[in-house]
Amino acid sequence: MAKSQLEVLSALDNAKTQLYHFTAIVIAGMGFFTDAYDLFCISVVTKLLGRIYYPPKPNSPYVNRPGILPPSISAAVTGVALVGTLFGQLFFGWLGDKLGRKKVYGLTLLLMIFCSLASGLSFGHHARGTMATLCFFRFWLGFGIGGDYPLSATIMSEYANKKTRGSFIAAVFAMQGFGILTGGIVGLVVSAAFERGITVYPYNINTELSLPPRADYVWRIILMFGAVPAAMTYYWRMKMPETARYTALIAKNAKKAAEDMAQVLNVEFDPEEAKLEKFVEEPSNQYGLFSKEFLHRHGLHLLGTATCWFLLDISFYSQNLFQKSIFSAIKWLPPPANMSGIQEVYKISRAQTLIALCGTVPGYWFTVFFIDKIGRWVIQLQGFFFMTVFMFALGIPFHHWTLHKVPFIIMYSLTFFFSNFGPNATTFVLPAEIFPARLRSTCHGISAAAGKAGAIVGAFGFLYASESDRVKEVDPYYHKGIGVRYSLIVLGFISLFGMVFTFLVPEPNGKSLEELSGENEDNSVESTPDKQPA
Repeated sequence: MAKSQLEVLSALDNAKTQLYHFTAIVIAGMGFFTDAYDLFCISVVTKLLGRIYYPPKPNSPYVNRPGILPPSISAAVTGVALVGTLFGQLFFGWLGDKLGRKKVYGLTLLLMIFCSLASGLSFGHHARGTMATLCFFRFWLGFGIGGDYPLSATIMSEYANKKTRGSFIAAVFAMQGFGILTGGIVGLVVSAAFERGITVYPYNINTELSLPPRADYVWRIILMFGAVPAAMTYYWRMKMPETARYTALIAKNAKKAAEDMAQVLNVEFDPEEAKLEKFVEEPSNQYGLFSKEFLHRHGLHLLGTATCWFLLDISFYSQNLFQKSIFSAIKWLPPPANMSGIQEVYKISRAQTLIALCGTVPGYWFTVFFIDKIGRWVIQLQGFFFMTVFMFALGIPFHHWTLHKVPFIIMYSLTFFFSNFGPNATTFVLPAEIFPARLRSTCHGISAAAGKAGAIVGAFGFLYASESDRVKEVDPYYHKGIGVRYSLIVLGFISLFGMVFTFLVPEPNGKSLEELSGENEDNSVESTPDKQPA
């Protein structure tokens, strides 16, 4: 049985959609725009990095093809930001519950701004020095990005009303789609600008002129651009008041919570200090993360959110970070030797932009429009289902698709569509709703970190697994793998397991955060022998 809610929290739950909701979406969403740009723009430039820093030696049998990053370097450059993100999600998620959402929010953004700029300024006396410097700054860039996940989700969930809370949190996450799209567009613009006015030859026509000296600026500018949206957002983040749920339920300052929300909602509130004091002393508001009570109430929920996010990100990041390998396998991209270094950046960026425009971005916004209508659980289940279907449909007859590229691209786009109109959005939304306020940011950070562990598996595993058994003939650094075909089939089975673990997750649609977490339940029920606590 639920008790009466604090007046200020009840007002937030029942508030009509108004300007401050959209302001919060934009402020939090721009952080996610930056996160996605920074994480995925690296896939646009890794081929160019190989050409610049690891050219084939003059007497090498592989002199007839451009340089490539060795597998350890490629995995590090691509995956080190994900490792940093994992640690950032755990650390800042915990810190957000200890110090407050707002205090930590600006720190993550400053870290992202500095490390985006520093990544583009990576230098060294030799190739390994440059790559080591780049990896160092991308790790700390990822660390800052990691903090944005639990903090943005928690802030938006605690500001939103219960009727449209899912749409608001999903809208913040949907900015990730625009970040991925912008990564492709910036790659297009920068590569086209640097190719303008000069004659650039494919590698197999003229080795030296296929990589003009100005090519080194291309990847640096693309990486540094991530600082721009982050810098534009910093001032407005600092202007946001702390959420009422943190101020009241964790900091136990009812007066401050009422004052802050009075400015936001333009309504005066009774602080209800006596009611709050009684509220926070209830047993349902006392247990910690490692208690038996948490395990009983939310253990399966945390297992469900963490495992689903882990499985989803294996597939999602494999596809996003290694699109260029899949496009090359179906011959949508020309052989590297038939392009100059800058042309290769342009064509990879174009392919990423088309996939984002046709599949990724629409999927996010379908979730925004339907999540409060059909629920999080249904969207997550159907998303995993269709991802499974399309992965199998792409992988089993893979040779057929190498001969029919347009149908392959359509079906490949649909896997992105249903991952975003599905678990990629809902795994972000759910942990921000179903856990108590004092543990909300921490539990979201744990769930998100599990997702990034899956992303690391995808980034490092797919790199090797997707290589064919003939890879040594063209790429001397790589060992043979199972090929793109079988990799897609494996991703199909991973999505199938995601469907199974979705059954551990509750449906939060239409309920207040305190109802979902059990924070406002009437503990007098526990004294009745024939009834169980909610």
